[in-house]
Parts: sequence; structure tokens; C-alpha cells
Amino acid sequence: MSTHWSPDSWRSKPARQMPVYPDAVALKDVEQQLAAFPPLVFAGEARKLKKALGAAAEGRAFVLQGGDCAESFAEHSADNIRDFFRVFLQMAVVLTFSGSLPLVKIGRIAGQFAKPRSDDFERIGEVKLPSYRGDIVNDIAFTPDMRQPDPTRQLSAYRQAAATLNLLRAFAWGGYANLENAHRWMLGFVEDSPQSHRYREVAERISETLAFMRAIGIEPEVNPETRTTEFYTSHEALLLGYEQAMTRVDSTTGDWYATSGHMLWIGDRTRQADHAHVEYCRGIKNPIGVKCGPSLESDDLIRLLDILNPENEPGRLTLICRFGADKIGEFLPGLIRAVQREGRSVVWSCDPMHGNTVKAATGYKTRSFDRILSEIRTFFSVHRAEGSYAGGLHLEMTGQNVTECIGGAHAVTEENLRNRYHTYCDPRLNADQAIEIAFLTAEMLKEARGGRLYHHTSAAE
Repeated sequence: MSTHWSPDSWRSKPARQMPVYPDAVALKDVEQQLAAFPPLVFAGEARKLKKALGAAAEGRAFVLQGGDCAESFAEHSADNIRDFFRVFLQMAVVLTFSGSLPLVKIGRIAGQFAKPRSDDFERIGEVKLPSYRGDIVNDIAFTPDMRQPDPTRQLSAYRQAAATLNLLRAFAWGGYANLENAHRWMLGFVEDSPQSHRYREVAERISETLAFMRAIGIEPEVNPETRTTEFYTSHEALLLGYEQAMTRVDSTTGDWYATSGHMLWIGDRTRQADHAHVEYCRGIKNPIGVKCGPSLESDDLIRLLDILNPENEPGRLTLICRFGADKIGEFLPGLIRAVQREGRSVVWSCDPMHGNTVKAATGYKTRSFDRILSEIRTFFSVHRAEGSYAGGLHLEMTGQNVTECIGGAHAVTEENLRNRYHTYCDPRLNADQAIEIAFLTAEMLKEARGGRLYHHTSAAE
């Protein structure tokens, strides 16, 4: 691979999962407009996230990454953003308390618009049209006009991402993220859960801790750490023309950064070492994720690490494992051993969603809560056996009361799926299921913390 890199050097490489736009002139015009727009995030923020991820790579922090399968234009509202952030904060309280570790909070939000597809075309009856690739590319409506890739949708995606980021920053720094607020919401969840007896002890211990903090003068009114939080954004770097347009030189370091989000990841379908998506990501200095599925060989993983993180910088790479509950025990140990053998610094994160998608008898795509939980359990047990750090959790989730994944304490069934099945792509955990996963993962994290694998120092931000 050539050592030369520029924001457009990916264009000389094969590119998978990229839409074919019928009007090249219109596409170029949109990309030129985007290149003149202000950045959505800043290089200093990305560096701060990388430092926090470096702590997670060393077992001194834990990562929670979650959000929509694919953001939509139609469902963009202040209420939906607020509800997602509220659930995320509740999960964060539980995981931080139980793990006694700083929690790195990363949303799949403010940029998660493009989706890879298993087929370039979708057929309904005798009609064959281009597949829906996310609102940044085309529309989910199954008509020839709506399925035609439209470059002006990138401008809409930029504006929605900017508005979303503006609200998220207000929530994170304006008092909504107050620790006591999040705990009060979480108590409401515990009270309403059929499994309340299982979670009440943790909830009561958090209440006692907060009461103690207030008694010794640690109050939100005088301690900003308890009323604000660091929150970062991430998305899959799939639509490379958009990413190139949003790539800027940092004035303080002279390095290139993607300013479309704090962290970008490379999907399981686009991680070929000599292809366009790896080429683009190797040149930006943001933290990068790589989705790791059953088809990834150990040698290929090490080659990717060589390309994407040649200096072995802590926090630069997060390996997001998405094997499926029945395959993770077979495939994850070999990858861990290869990384350890080469002495590489990575964050190991568990994506228990993508390998556990099935089609229900009713025709809906769904995921089983029990299989999601099983993959998380195996992820932790494999890392314990291999002497490495289970560093994070990556979920497709929403703050809404949808019925897309079966199971959980409220027992969503296959027959319930049609009630509130709102996803544009893949099934998401609803608010209750997401918080429940946080409680159950917290038990595993606490157990891991009790062993030799985890240690906490104040160096993690």
C-alpha cells in the first residue's frame, strides 16, 4: 500500500456498498457545497475521545456505544433525541456504578444515515428496484423515483446531524444530564419492571451513594461533574464522498480529521485491506472502529491493524465483534490471541445485535433478547479466559417503546412485533430492553472487576 494519502485517495481503490448516482454533475456540486460547510465536530473532541478509549484498551474504562440502526429524516424530532439520551444516561449510571469505571459514552447518532445492504436490488412481486441504503442515499418508499440515489439528501443529512448535535450538547452540558435526574428515571424503570426484585439492590445502593455525596457537599449545584457529561457521536463511514467533503485539516496539528463525527467505523462488508473504506480511514486521525465477523481471519485482522494503526496508538482502534451467539465462542479467541501475540493495543467491544438477526414466522426481522444476552456473556467469559479486557458494548437501541426485538422482562413475543415495528432497517432494543441489558451487563462487568483483569486509576477521563 502506498504511503501517500489524501482525502480523495480512496477513489483509486475498489469500493463496495457505494450507491451509483445517475447525475455525476449534481453529485459533485453537492460534495463541493458540503466541503464549504462548517465542521460538525472538532479535532480536539476526537482527540479527547481517543484518550478515553485508550483507557478502555487498558481496562481503565468501559465503552457504551448505541443508537439507531439508521437515523431517518421522518422521525427526526427533539422528543426522540431526548428520549434516546435519557435511556442512554440511565444505562450509563448503572454501568458506571457497577463497574466502578469511567464510562465512555458514544452514540450511533448525528450521522448514522447510510446502511450497507446484502443485495443491490430489492424485488417485490415482479418489480425490481435499487435497495434502500439509508435516508442519506434514497427513500424507503418502494417506487422508482424514491429509490433513485439522490445526492441532495446528503445536504439534508448534514443539517439534521447539525441540529441533533446542537440538542445533544445542550442536554449534556445544560443540566439535563444531572446524575440525580438519571438515577430518578432509572428508579422509575426498576419500579415498573417485572424483574424489579433483581435490579432493586443496585438501585438502592446508588441512592445511598448519592445521599452520601450530598451529605459531604458533592452536589450538582457546586460540582459540575455531577450535572454534565461527555458524549460523543459515531457512525459507519460508508458514503465516502460525504466523508471526504467533511474531512478537514486541524489547524493546531496539521493532521486530517473527519468532522462528520467523533468516531467512524468500517463495516464487516467493507473492511477489505486494499479497498476504498480502509484507504480513507487510514489517513484520518479520529478513533476508528472495525466490525469483526466470522469471516475475519487472524492474519487479515493483523494486516488491518498494520494499516490503520501502524504506530499502535492506544484508543485509535476499537474492534467491534459481531459474531452471533452461536459463533462467538469459536471465532473470538483466535482473534484475541493474534492481537496479544503481536502486542497490539485495541478496545474490544461486543456488538451482540448483528449476528443474531432472524426472520420471525410473522415475516418480521427480529432479534432475541436471550441470544443478545448470551453473546454478551460469552464475550466476557472469553476475555476472562484469554486474559484480556472486555472493553465495551455496542447496541442498536432506541428510546421509544417499540416492539422489534423479542423477549426481555416485558416479554415481547413474535405476535407483538406488528404492534410498534417502526425501524427502517434492523430491529432495535426498546427503552426497557436496553436498560435491562445494562443491568445484566453490569453484573458481568462487576464480576470481571472482581478478578485480576480490571483496575481503576484516575487517569481515565
